Amino acid sequence: MMGILALGWTGVGERAGGKGSLEIGAAIAAAVLLIASTASGLYEQSAIGDEPSRAERSDAGGRTCILPGRETVVGAFAGAPYTYPSVVRIEKPGAVDMTIDPVNWYTDPFHNPIYYGARVARWFTGGKTGMMVDFIHSKAIAERDKEANFTGAIDGKPLAPRARIEDVVRKMEFSHGHNMLLLNGLLRLPGIGPRLSPYAGAGAGVLLPHTEFELAADSHPRTYEYNYAGPAAQALLGVEVRLARMSFFVEYKFTWGHYSAPLSQMDGSWLFLDIWRQISRWFAGEPPAGGHISTEIVSHQVVSGLAVRINTAP
Repeated sequence: MMGILALGWTGVGERAGGKGSLEIGAAIAAAVLLIASTASGLYEQSAIGDEPSRAERSDAGGRTCILPGRETVVGAFAGAPYTYPSVVRIEKPGAVDMTIDPVNWYTDPFHNPIYYGARVARWFTGGKTGMMVDFIHSKAIAERDKEANFTGAIDGKPLAPRARIEDVVRKMEFSHGHNMLLLNGLLRLPGIGPRLSPYAGAGAGVLLPHTEFELAADSHPRTYEYNYAGPAAQALLGVEVRLARMSFFVEYKFTWGHYSAPLSQMDGSWLFLDIWRQISRWFAGEPPAGGHISTEIVSHQVVSGLAVRINTAP
């Protein structure tokens, strides 16, 4: 996990530099201290004040331990991702056909809108396997001040083979955000001590980003709306500190999203209304006015959060 954090810090440091790096470093340090103090406080509270769980029993050695059983879990989390550079293509028949290689993405997880997530999980009888619906609100913001390789043309004019991205693209980000809604299978791994319950999982779902894109050429209006943009998937590995009625968890995620986001050249409003307008355009056979932006967003993510367990049973 330290290697993952170091990789993420390298990506952030390259982008920010100087004062920005110090600010982000301080934010990460504060988050780590908050996580540690929260976990310590919750563990102490559990040790002295929590009533026994329905799943608490003695193991073969006579030690008291909490063994997970059938239960429903509702939780929320925060974290920090590192996103790999990717190749971006923008296509609009007869007007735009260009490729940008590479685009570096940064995530700004501690600035509004912050990185957050929510989940509902159900562990089945015996507590060994389960299912989970996971919503992740991350961000992917293009580093437009960096140079990249360009191929293609805009309005029939060939692009320079090398240029700063901001000279061609005024805005390119998924910052409200790079949203993923995922259905996952879960598997509990052998326990570590009386209250530590590791788990693993994998799942797939959909990308529901807020696409914000605008070319530098004024003849191409901006797109600023939520949309369905393609499939997403994740693999995860975590450990849960189990208290009597709630849990603290730390988790590593590897996420993948395959974007083919429509560029409607419209300003949207809120998620469900924007998705409904997109569906209406599909049924009407109406192509997006600005074409599509296509890329793959691949990220490492380290998250932590709290969950409440309900409907517990052995």
